[in-house]
Amino acid sequence: MGGGQLGRMFCHAAQSLGYRVAVLDPAPEGPAASVADMHIQADYDDETALIKLAQRCRAVTTEFENVPAKSLLTLAAHCRVTPGSHAVEIVQDRIAEKAFIVSQGVAVAPYAAIRAESDLRAAGPHLFPGILKVARLGYDGKGQARVRSLDEALKAFAEFGGVPCVLEAMLDLKQELSVVLARGLDGQCAVFPVACNVHEQGILAVTTVDMQAAPMTARATEAALAIARGLKYEGVLCVEFFVLGDGQLLVNEIAPRPHNSGHFSMNACVTSQFEQQARVMAGLPLGSTRLLAPVVMLNILGDVWYPGVDDTQAEPNWAGVLAVPGTSLHLYGKREARRARKMGHVNCTGTTLADAVSHANQVVQVLRLPVSATL
Repeated sequence: MGGGQLGRMFCHAAQSLGYRVAVLDPAPEGPAASVADMHIQADYDDETALIKLAQRCRAVTTEFENVPAKSLLTLAAHCRVTPGSHAVEIVQDRIAEKAFIVSQGVAVAPYAAIRAESDLRAAGPHLFPGILKVARLGYDGKGQARVRSLDEALKAFAEFGGVPCVLEAMLDLKQELSVVLARGLDGQCAVFPVACNVHEQGILAVTTVDMQAAPMTARATEAALAIARGLKYEGVLCVEFFVLGDGQLLVNEIAPRPHNSGHFSMNACVTSQFEQQARVMAGLPLGSTRLLAPVVMLNILGDVWYPGVDDTQAEPNWAGVLAVPGTSLHLYGKREARRARKMGHVNCTGTTLADAVSHANQVVQVLRLPVSATL
């Protein structure tokens, strides 16, 4: 379910295990459809298409979190669905998601559920300055507004159309971490090494993973496992964390799917996050998540096709990227490069983390990326 780049990379992983993959996606073409064995072009709530998919497939998964939970429930009557509709329904709504996380004994940033202007007016001063986020359908910084005061929050709420939102206090962030894990049909879990992330304009730019465990690895892993078990989750899941200046560890959000910050696993781990996704669906044993080498993942956005200040496009210097030692290039097959659109990523490995960072920064120079890798 879904035709984007995560579906494309899942197709490759599942096909390498000998499976055939059908993609249901409303777009006439896309990254996943172009490599799948079958493309059902239909809306995600098209019942005829859902039945067709269920009849052709023994197991179904999702590649983005906004597949209607009702559609997953429909499919579950005919075939295995991972993750289940209940887990996805919770994670699709920031208000429900935060309440669930707190119910599992895991901390989140101070927040208030905003369903009407009166909720904003009742929000305490401790939530300003803050970030107003739409409760549904927001991603990569979309559907979010930084608000310094009640007046700014009221304006942003109106601009969002008065839809339910969450108001979160802005915090003194020291670091951003993520934990990607797989949970099988039998409840067994395999956790990937904790990733350290840097965002640019609300979009993940750099992920770094070292052979030495990241700070707070044990606490972050424990929290992520508690969330996965509480959801009775089956599949691949990512939990994103904030680390505050005073050492507090808070959950930012949950992604019920493989995650951008887990792309490092494609070249630096025994098993990739996408192979894990296929293993869970098929009821196979989970693979090893052992890290083989330090790695830096760099996101490639459509901006690199626009080297100047105007809208003139130029093909990026892929040969220069691949000339850097330890680099693996993954392009998503999207026909149109647009600014801020995810077009691919590069994994840079090394004997040491310093080597991986050096290789990554050579790629940064070749592609003129806005963020550098750091130790």
